[in-house]
Amino acid sequence: SGFVDTYLRLNSDETKVFLNEMDALGSKEREAVMEIVTSWMEEGIKRGVKEGREQGRKEGREEGLKEGIQQGRRMEAINLVLRHLTRRVGQLEENLVGQVKSLSLVQLEALSEALLDFSTRADLETWLADHSTEQ
Repeated sequence: SGFVDTYLRLNSDETKVFLNEMDALGSKEREAVMEIVTSWMEEGIKRGVKEGREQGRKEGREEGLKEGIQQGRRMEAINLVLRHLTRRVGQLEENLVGQVKSLSLVQLEALSEALLDFSTRADLETWLADHSTEQ
């Protein structure tokens, strides 16, 4: 393999033939040859690592984007529900604001519909007591 690496540059077909020849060697011979990491093997390893990193970064960006969108939706729902609650039942105490902020997006959507029927702060407190433990 050292000779091949030094004096020959193999195309993909030639590389396949070379690897097939390597497979034909006895296990001890193959083991000895495979201990030599050639520059073309190193290049293949580098390419694989680089492609893996690029794929990982792409997947990471996509996952981050999804999480960011989800978080943005939740924050907008919190702001909207708090504005509507304030208008519906008056200024809320910090503990109620905190409870609303701790709700999931699904819970916030349910609260946004339920608050249309609220007439007092007690209605909100009752709803939160009934729904804040659901996740």
